[in-house]
Amino acid sequence: MPLASLAEPAHGIAMYGEPALPAGFEHLPYANPDAPKGGTIRMAEPGSYDSLKPWVLRGSPAWPVYTMPGVLAETLMLRSLDEPFTLYGLLAESVETDPERTWVEFALRPEATFSDGSPVTIEDVMWSYETLGTQGHPRYRGAWSKVEKMEQTGPNKIRFTFNTQDRELAMLMGMRPILKKAQWEGKDFSAGGMEVPIGSGPYVISDADPGRGLTFTRNPDWWGKDLPVNQGLHNFDQVIYDYYGDNNAMFEAFKAGDIDVWRELDPTRWASEFDFPRAASGEVVQSEIPNERPSGIMGLVMNTRNPIFADWRVRQAMIEAFNWTFINNALSGGEENRITSYFANSTLAMTPGAPAEGRVKELLEPFAEELPPGTIDGYALPEGSEQPVDRRAMRRGLKLLEETGWTVQNGALSNADGQPFAFEILLNQSGAAMTSASEMKEIAQIFVEALRQYGIQAKVTSLDSAQYVERTNNYDFDVTWYDRALSLSPGNEQLLYWGAAGVTEPGTRNWMGMESPAAEAMISEMLTAASPEEYNAAVKALDRILTAGRYVIPVGYSPISRLAHDARLTFPEQIPVYGDYPGFLPETWWEKADGQ
Repeated sequence: MPLASLAEPAHGIAMYGEPALPAGFEHLPYANPDAPKGGTIRMAEPGSYDSLKPWVLRGSPAWPVYTMPGVLAETLMLRSLDEPFTLYGLLAESVETDPERTWVEFALRPEATFSDGSPVTIEDVMWSYETLGTQGHPRYRGAWSKVEKMEQTGPNKIRFTFNTQDRELAMLMGMRPILKKAQWEGKDFSAGGMEVPIGSGPYVISDADPGRGLTFTRNPDWWGKDLPVNQGLHNFDQVIYDYYGDNNAMFEAFKAGDIDVWRELDPTRWASEFDFPRAASGEVVQSEIPNERPSGIMGLVMNTRNPIFADWRVRQAMIEAFNWTFINNALSGGEENRITSYFANSTLAMTPGAPAEGRVKELLEPFAEELPPGTIDGYALPEGSEQPVDRRAMRRGLKLLEETGWTVQNGALSNADGQPFAFEILLNQSGAAMTSASEMKEIAQIFVEALRQYGIQAKVTSLDSAQYVERTNNYDFDVTWYDRALSLSPGNEQLLYWGAAGVTEPGTRNWMGMESPAAEAMISEMLTAASPEEYNAAVKALDRILTAGRYVIPVGYSPISRLAHDARLTFPEQIPVYGDYPGFLPETWWEKADGQ
């Protein structure tokens, strides 16, 4: 029987079977326990922030606080970057659950303390879970609604009992940040703000200057420095984030040596523009980090809350007008791989153009009448043309538009009432996680020019980060840039991404406004699957629903991350399955000792 099925305390938990690392392991396989401590790494972020609370919806948060898991606010368990769906004890020394995963119990380490020296208590844990579940960001609320009861079951034990069959819940309950109750009690937790959170992690925020920088300094009294799960991690004395107006300014700062790491998204520039003096002298080196994680979805998302994008045929017409082959050649020399589905580049992906088979087909067939064409029979994106305009694709698109009542009248695509087909493409002038502002704008402008062939009037609007976050949180856009990383262990968060509640509830990631009973049914199948085979089939079925839904016009992805960095910095030889993913940089990196 799997380890977790024995209903006995264990050092880790996996969705299926046992964790790969046994009790008493010495370190994570992708961490170097001999890495020297010390030094500084200087990173960069675009834009600004006005809040140090990324756990709530309000404000423009400093994302490094959230995207460096466990650096400031630790969780009960730590996700392994080398094992999808596996967690190991961090604040919790053990985890216990029953075979059906109807409950989970954690034993808190008695030695765990916050950075101010006060103990991390069960009371802090219970307060954090309830507060995040009721006042926190919407991403925390779905799982909390499935908790029937939270109770203290011993001096250092907490148990969660669930009201829903969902195997992932036992793991999700180990992945919430634990905050200090005494710091926030009596305050409006849902508000943003610049109060520095007190956490239990290896770093404290020593300086926060919105628009300029954010500095994390190692806590010399960190309680968890000797835990096996932390060996070889968190090696720098300081992690500094400098903020810049845009990506161009960031790149110039990197070339000048003002920041230490640059994540290059353009393969053409990677190959041709890293000959500046510091690179030529060897002070800067280029490293390529492979990964086996899904491509995720990135591109232009159409908001179906706007009636003009409610029909799948209109969305397909937009996809036909987006000539990826030409765009890829023009912007990256044809080097990028196109995203063919949401879980491309992984074993969870559908096969483009191929019909559903076996269990995947069985899962989809009850919803056949409501699903767009191609979901079951097979769907693939148009191939595109090397010419600026793909004439064949445009003819296919225009035919679809005519089917939905849009016709060209006096040179403008209009409906029966004479209203023109016009919309706005909203962009963040600071760029996105995986795309620079300039590249997004170039892609959008090429698309706008192609749409003129239809007689469509589209315009591009760029906003600063605060305005952009406000509008996208409230779905106040027609089309915008969409970037959603997906993991090898998709679960409850998929409801936040694609669930019907997000049609009206602000702050979810369902920017397209999709309402699909089929998608929610597949997510339910994922959460109750008793075997990896059943789980994979449900994910592949979901991948088909999302891709054939034609909500996003996908661009490209790379199965490697291109990191240029100061030569004094390095990382372990063993790269985790997830590659360059939150938890890898700067957590596993270190500064070489003198003379190395």
